[in-house]
Amino acid sequence: MPEVTIQIGGRGFDVSCQEGEEAFLHSAAKMLDDEAQVLSDQIGRMPESRMLLMAGLMLADKTAGTEEKIMALEAKLASVEAELHALRNMPPPEPERIEVAVVPPSVTDTLAELAARAEALASVIEERSSE
Repeated sequence: MPEVTIQIGGRGFDVSCQEGEEAFLHSAAKMLDDEAQVLSDQIGRMPESRMLLMAGLMLADKTAGTEEKIMALEAKLASVEAELHALRNMPPPEPERIEVAVVPPSVTDTLAELAARAEALASVIEERSSE
């Protein structure tokens, strides 16, 4: 088992850990040291056991707050997943019916006749203007 020296509150501690867990131990010690530093800045020098207890309690408080946030987010996620599941399983909407007006053949014939008259008038006007 490797033995690692960690610094907490300006004091060194020799700690043993499993092989490969040194980085985790240093990370955890850094978190505890940060809390101990806050205590040291606010209160000043205090006995080692009290410093470690208070720093541990501060970390536990932060952890409890984080766990509450995680539980709230997990509840929100479950709600959103349930809503998504309901939306995915919802039947597709009914197709929208669109009615298109049908133009009767008599109107088409009348428009064709008007177009022919307009072309005839345009031809007459062109002939007269070229004279």
